[in-house]
Amino acid sequence: MKINKVLAAALVFSATTFGQNMKNAIRNTDNERYAEATKEFKQLINLDPASGCLYFYLGENYFEKNDLDSANYYWKMAPQKDPSTALSFVALGKSLWINGDNAGAKENFTKALTMTKNKNAEVIRNIAKVYITSEKKSLDEAIVLLETAIKLDSKNEDSYLLLGDALYLKTPENGSNAIKNYNKVLEINPQSARGIVRVAKLYQNAQSYELANEKYGEAQRIDPNYAPAFRENAELNLKFDQAKKAIENWRRYLELNNSYEARYRFATAMFMGKQYCEVIPEIENIKKNAFNNFYMERMLTYSYAECSNDKEAAAKGLTASESYFSLVPADKIIFLDYKYKGLLLVNSGKDSLALIELEKASSIDETAKKELAGQIGKMYMKMKNYPKAIENYEYKLSTSSLNPTENLDLGRAYYFGPKNYVLADSSFSRLIKASPSYAPAYLWKARAVFQSDLKNEKWACFDAYSKVIALVKVEDRATGSNKSMVLEASRYLGDYYVTSPAKDIVKAKEYWTIVQTLEPTDAQAKAFFAKNK
Repeated sequence: MKINKVLAAALVFSATTFGQNMKNAIRNTDNERYAEATKEFKQLINLDPASGCLYFYLGENYFEKNDLDSANYYWKMAPQKDPSTALSFVALGKSLWINGDNAGAKENFTKALTMTKNKNAEVIRNIAKVYITSEKKSLDEAIVLLETAIKLDSKNEDSYLLLGDALYLKTPENGSNAIKNYNKVLEINPQSARGIVRVAKLYQNAQSYELANEKYGEAQRIDPNYAPAFRENAELNLKFDQAKKAIENWRRYLELNNSYEARYRFATAMFMGKQYCEVIPEIENIKKNAFNNFYMERMLTYSYAECSNDKEAAAKGLTASESYFSLVPADKIIFLDYKYKGLLLVNSGKDSLALIELEKASSIDETAKKELAGQIGKMYMKMKNYPKAIENYEYKLSTSSLNPTENLDLGRAYYFGPKNYVLADSSFSRLIKASPSYAPAYLWKARAVFQSDLKNEKWACFDAYSKVIALVKVEDRATGSNKSMVLEASRYLGDYYVTSPAKDIVKAKEYWTIVQTLEPTDAQAKAFFAKNK
């Protein structure tokens, strides 16, 4: 008799421990600790290989992890291993539903409900969850099922969470019905981090950053081990351009869930936050130890182009770009892929190849065409292909505006290429309006204007050359390109005061002295002073 009591107690203890372990594994799935949950479910399956519930929940874990192949595998296995458990047929039904066999799915759902005589809230709830969380949704059916589940078990948080989700998805423009159910969760359990995070999501979707951020913080304080509160907060921070806060939340998330999948999402967050130099080691580490995909190669390509910390960044970026194009489906290529490959080629000194990639980007996207017109124009300018430079700069000018360098280049392209000095003058005039203290703008304007007054009949360049002298400080006249500018302007102005109707030898001496000071051997200055001692 004593032996039977001991055996019975041991069986009760074993069943209790088993149940607690299963609850812990389910909790780990909900907390996005997928690797830990997988390990725990598989250990439990080794102890009880005929439990349909374990196969169902392990499939759920893989589904939440976005591993549909593994999820389908375990869901289909559930009724084979345990045809006496209703959740086994919910599992098979979910696999069929997700794969497009709606009739087959509902047949299995009906079987599960019949087996429990429509009295098992967990079975009903999980059927409703299929209709809510799958790509193909059936929200009205889910709502009816969840209302039934609540009647059977009015103190279960999951039913209200799912009902809130279904109601919000049905009417996203009105979150009032959803929040009533999330608040019901908090009535049942005021410490429910899951309920608070759901409320925060509603505020986030309503573009209320402060309220959402406050709620995520509340959930984190209540349950510092609830990882989704940190992930969702990080995604909120990114959405509202709070990259630093996003990365802080992601780091906390990784303390709770340091899987490679989590690190991948962390790297993605840093990438979205333009933390390019920090992205590189994260992605390289994931590639080395876990997995790779074309999104990772894309992030690496862009990050190497944007990060200047590595002397070999251009070469490494081109390697990543090559890998990316070998992996990516053709319909997933975007203009930025060509753009960044082009920029990496520019950084590698391969301008001709770079131009091909940038032209590809420009050809497939109107936004890219507008964005890259200046870059492409600059490259054609460098190659002295003036007509193509003009084409790109004029296109950019027609859609937005040119920066000072681009206006200068466009004017010079007209000056050297088709020799349209009127349009060259227009470009230099725009530059002067935008940058009135930029001396080279006046120099080039003078040169363009001179072409229509080659014999100095109007002395049309007088104002522009005078501006050059006025803008270049005396102490800077001999430095860099200033010397040639000042020499050119001074020769013109010296000649003006010698030969124009406004003849003024004193003023002429002023300018020819500048020439002689900068260039003591200048023949024109010597000739002037020989006649005007």
